[in-house]
Amino acid sequence: MTRKPTWSTAVLPARLRPGDTIAVPAPAGPILPELARPGLDILASRYKVVVDDGIYVRTGFLAGSDDRRADELNRYLRDPDVRAIMPARGGYGALRILDRLDFDALRRDPKPIVGFSDMIALAAWSAKTAQVRTIHGPMVNQLGRLPAEDVTWLINLLEDPRARGVWPESGRRMGARGGGTVEGRLVGGNLELMTRLVGTPWALDLGAGIAVIEDVGERPYRIDRMLTQLRLAGTFDGVRAVIVGDFIRCEEADGSPPSVDEVIEERLVAFDLPGIAGLPIGHGDRNRAFPEGARSAVDLATGRLVVEEAAVD
Repeated sequence: MTRKPTWSTAVLPARLRPGDTIAVPAPAGPILPELARPGLDILASRYKVVVDDGIYVRTGFLAGSDDRRADELNRYLRDPDVRAIMPARGGYGALRILDRLDFDALRRDPKPIVGFSDMIALAAWSAKTAQVRTIHGPMVNQLGRLPAEDVTWLINLLEDPRARGVWPESGRRMGARGGGTVEGRLVGGNLELMTRLVGTPWALDLGAGIAVIEDVGERPYRIDRMLTQLRLAGTFDGVRAVIVGDFIRCEEADGSPPSVDEVIEERLVAFDLPGIAGLPIGHGDRNRAFPEGARSAVDLATGRLVVEEAAVD
């Protein structure tokens, strides 16, 4: 297993075509059938969907034992008919099986893994072990609640070997001052999970990159603690800018200050890092997908993000 930074040398998996097979595992918690159905229907309208009933079975807070979940994911990694993998949902649990996953299978037969939240553990695992590019994007439980434009954007990422280019949305300025365009590789996702990877073989390498952060259900002081930990651990060393996605339900219950925006602003200024906030990434009503590790640029004056590399080949 290599621990060297690999975002810049990632292999792009083959593009999907209508009718190809997408597998839907549950590497973490189980999903209720009624929450899975809308997303599964969307996928089935374009692709062949493979799903095991084990994704609905609860063992404590997990979708079965570690053996079941690892075996399920490995089966899809090894199956040549499976051309993409989209977990049923996020939540805790994928960390428990990272050291059981068959990275040689993914390296031999690269296929896109789509996910966000706790599933960035799979993105980090893929980058550090198989060197295969993944997609930070919605999973089955969120797919059915998204606007059509976000679903279409994801499908284009999976099927079109061209870079998506300029995002339709622009963000607002945060953090350290200064203008111009910042270039780097777009890496990151869920802030809590990023901190949990520190000290493991799959810790995210953000150096010379544009870091992405988002989260859900975390109080402002916890957001402060996570950002501070990443700074102290050296994770932010070399980061050139930060994309601040959605922070959903991250305020104090009584509305007392500081707000999560104020916390992030203060931390970015202290770290001398410029940021752009307000792009639709994360657990909100929107979730625009992007290729993890793709070369990108952000215009700090306009808040525009340009993704300059594709997710598939």
